[in-house]
Amino acid sequence: MPLPKITTSQHELILPSTGKPIKFRPFLVREEKILILALESQDQKQITNAIKQVLKECILTRGVKLEELPSFDIEYIFLNIRGKSVGETVDIIVTCGDDGKTTVPTTIFIDDIKVEKDPDHSTDIQLGDYTLRMKYPTLTQFIETNFGFNKERNDVEASFDIVASCIDMVFDKDEMWSASECTTKELKDWIDGLTSEQFKKVENFFKTMPKLTHTVKVINPKTGNENTVVLEGLTDFFA
Repeated sequence: MPLPKITTSQHELILPSTGKPIKFRPFLVREEKILILALESQDQKQITNAIKQVLKECILTRGVKLEELPSFDIEYIFLNIRGKSVGETVDIIVTCGDDGKTTVPTTIFIDDIKVEKDPDHSTDIQLGDYTLRMKYPTLTQFIETNFGFNKERNDVEASFDIVASCIDMVFDKDEMWSASECTTKELKDWIDGLTSEQFKKVENFFKTMPKLTHTVKVINPKTGNENTVVLEGLTDFFA
């Protein structure tokens, strides 16, 4: 007769982007293998794809569209699943800023890592008579623009791809133009037509958008100085 199935625990968290609860389970041994192999590859694209696969299997709430979640939601969900799966802490190595080379091991409690929101952040950007409404990068956009689908693309091209993919619409008091009805070339050409001052407002959207972050303080054993290190994004916490 077949072996009995072992019941896994269920947990709940609040999505930073919407404030809605979702249920999840810890990842299993087979999913841990996927993550270990991705980590051993030291390839960020493989790591991100592994996270994507594991999340799809571990999120239990129906109707959660993983591809549409902002990247900071993805990072937060993964860290919480990781915490319930293999330990409530992550052990990482940080580099001291006072000399830029000394490394110090430190342990972080996952519950202490939060998604920070800038009170001045807005998805609506005023550009003269028009308003540009932005949307957040999704996991798919995060993979495509950062992890080498086009290895010949430079950083400037990648940055413009991200901006173009995050445009939702442009509108004024009379009309509205939806990005979904435009080609990528049309969106990038439109961005090219912005003034430097207007483009800085667009850049500020990305600088102030919610982000997974945690601040740690460590003592440099060589200098005796206390260093404050700010960790941001999934790869800083992925252990």
